[in-house]
Amino acid sequence: MSFRLQPTPVARPNRCQLFGPGSRPAIFEKMAASAADVINLDLEDSVAPSDKDSARQNIIDAIGAVDWGKKTLSVRINGLDTPYWYKDVVDLLENASERLDQIMIPKVGCAADIYAVDALVSAIETAKGRTKRIAFEVIIESAAGIAHVEDIAAASPRLEAMSLGAADFAASMGMQTTGIGGTQENYYMLQDGQKHWSDPWHWAQAAIVAACRTHGVLPVDGPFGDFSDDEGFRAQSRRSATLGMVGKWAIHPKQVAIANEVFTPSEDAVAEAREILAAMEQAKANGEGATVYKGRLVDIASIKQAEVIVRQSEMFDA
Repeated sequence: MSFRLQPTPVARPNRCQLFGPGSRPAIFEKMAASAADVINLDLEDSVAPSDKDSARQNIIDAIGAVDWGKKTLSVRINGLDTPYWYKDVVDLLENASERLDQIMIPKVGCAADIYAVDALVSAIETAKGRTKRIAFEVIIESAAGIAHVEDIAAASPRLEAMSLGAADFAASMGMQTTGIGGTQENYYMLQDGQKHWSDPWHWAQAAIVAACRTHGVLPVDGPFGDFSDDEGFRAQSRRSATLGMVGKWAIHPKQVAIANEVFTPSEDAVAEAREILAAMEQAKANGEGATVYKGRLVDIASIKQAEVIVRQSEMFDA
């Protein structure tokens, strides 16, 4: 371990982030009643330019009027390359209640993007006397974003989460696909004449996880576009969880249950993790640095792996 220890991310459930457009206030109550850990009310891609002002007001009204329970409540503002984002920030923080937890910043390309939003948010918080500091989540959606991902992850103490936005990322990279997440038909290898499909998002996800874990930020997988494909969504979620991501977006309510299932450690996994910890405690009592558990070697590194699973389980139970 480096002399400079990795900071610990914020301890909050983030298995599923359910998205809904700010232009459809009729669905806000249903979103609040869902099993998603995070609610993302959207002002960006899902809202037409002609609806931006009314969607913003819908969200401001709903932040204080709807019972969001213990969920993390987040609003995705418009990109910094648009004429809408500054008004999103100003109107939200000057007029919405302090129930708002987080602002999601899309299409972040460099650390300076975060600095710009941070400066504006900080000024408004001071001017309005807001007592609850707004957190940030950013979306990596471009070649620039992935190239600068570590600088972005370290850009602000407000930053709590980072997501991969597959669709805009694919467009920025010039990828020949119209799919949003998941395996791609032409991204395969041949072995003995048989096709084997790989995951084209793997390397970007791994880069995001590494940057996030280095700087104490929660890494989150983004959308899976085909909400009719439950097994495809489940497979993508499992790959993301295996890589170290803590959750996934849901663009349809039916995806919430699957995300919660995948990103919640199973009873068997938790039981095995606790058994590994117990086995290592016995090994330490015997003056040993390693032991054998179910025919395989476990050591100090195994303790760290098991503790991750146990901590996740205890957080969700609480």
